[in-house]
Amino acid sequence: MEPTSYDLVVIGSGPAGQKGAIAAAKMGKRVAVIDRYDMLGGVCLHAGTIPSKTLRLAVLYLTGFQQKSFYGQAYSPKSHVTVDDLMFRVRTVVEREQAQVTDQLQRNDVTLVNGWASFVDAHTLQVEDGQQVRADHILIACGTRSARDPEIPYDGQKVMVAEDFGSAGHGEIPRSMIVVGAGVIGLEYASMLSALGVRVTLIERRDTMLDFVDREIIEALRYHMRRRDAIFRLGEHVTGVRIQDNGLVRAELESGKRVTGDALLYTVGRQSNADQLGLDRIGIDTDARGRVTVNGNFQTVRPHIYAVGDCIGFPALASTSMEQGRLASTHMFDGPSLKPAPFFPYGIYSIPEISMVGRTEQELTAERVPYEVGKALYEDVSKAQMVGDRAGMLKLIFDPDTLKLLSVHAIGEESTEIIHIGHAVIALGGTIEYFRDNVFNYPTFAEAYKVAAYDGFNKIAEVR
Repeated sequence: MEPTSYDLVVIGSGPAGQKGAIAAAKMGKRVAVIDRYDMLGGVCLHAGTIPSKTLRLAVLYLTGFQQKSFYGQAYSPKSHVTVDDLMFRVRTVVEREQAQVTDQLQRNDVTLVNGWASFVDAHTLQVEDGQQVRADHILIACGTRSARDPEIPYDGQKVMVAEDFGSAGHGEIPRSMIVVGAGVIGLEYASMLSALGVRVTLIERRDTMLDFVDREIIEALRYHMRRRDAIFRLGEHVTGVRIQDNGLVRAELESGKRVTGDALLYTVGRQSNADQLGLDRIGIDTDARGRVTVNGNFQTVRPHIYAVGDCIGFPALASTSMEQGRLASTHMFDGPSLKPAPFFPYGIYSIPEISMVGRTEQELTAERVPYEVGKALYEDVSKAQMVGDRAGMLKLIFDPDTLKLLSVHAIGEESTEIIHIGHAVIALGGTIEYFRDNVFNYPTFAEAYKVAAYDGFNKIAEVR
């Protein structure tokens, strides 16, 4: 049986694969996407971004987290929150999003091929059911899975990775949880669990957390999590994990400490699924995490084979992966010459959430770039008072001579939304005068930009 031929075959239907496939289809190319039907939408939809961010909203709603500042710590819309309560919302959103992904691909005449692919040769892919497809170009967008330490006894219930969280236990939320790894995923889950009243111990091998984030913002997050009784064990390495006879999980630390909890969540890195594609058969190497190396146009060492999304590494965001997929397809089919934007917004959906665009204070200092900072505390913003968020802060970092906006860093409610205002001003080469001289809807979180700009003007007036 002859392989079915396409202009482009995409391996994976997550954000990168979707946008790459649709971009090629809109250029009149014959496109197929290979993925299991039950995984349409990719890891992003089924185990990553969409479930975890929906889970966060469910936690905020069911616990009345923001409303407690008005009605007291005893206030809760639901007296006893279970895992099933949280996952009901997640399942609903995932079902709707999967239907939308399917509709978008079908409306653009993208063929869906059910199964997992592996390379036969540089232009041919074998699908699990015995079918073969052939393509002039191939786009690898296969995503990642949670990395696992072979020495840790995962059972998906007491000792788990992020993908296990929704199915763990019998509907009951653990009273205490050990979270190993203080990266983005670890911090997001640890902060959600602490908002649920779970006693969280967060263990991180490094002495610092998220070095690419502004230090003041990270310190603010740690402060608010500590107020919810979260414990941080930084500079500690887990050497062993066991489930005790009494049902508790015990983590042994290199320092000699022992930490126990009802469950343990392991969130130390991600493993690329590209290591399962048989890339060695066509001369494409992967690193220890299975990541594929690409050039500035997302080409591998085989120029007709491209790779995008989480499987190529940092920044491994759904938002940047979408753009990488589009840029890759545009390049392979000689579309308009496009390059990734120099800055992109970063969102961390902890409680409170964090967002940033541009360089941090520590990066600017290392590069010897002079700057000044204007801040707005949410307690000075009317909208924040209305929703009960006093944890928030917005920082504008700008050139003190030209007033050009260099970066924006935010923590608090809607920070991942309002960051785009600063992003647009940076992209257009604007100054903080924009925030002073333009009208913002009142009351809004966006008003924080005006407050922060005035603070910045006051600071440079003091030194002149």
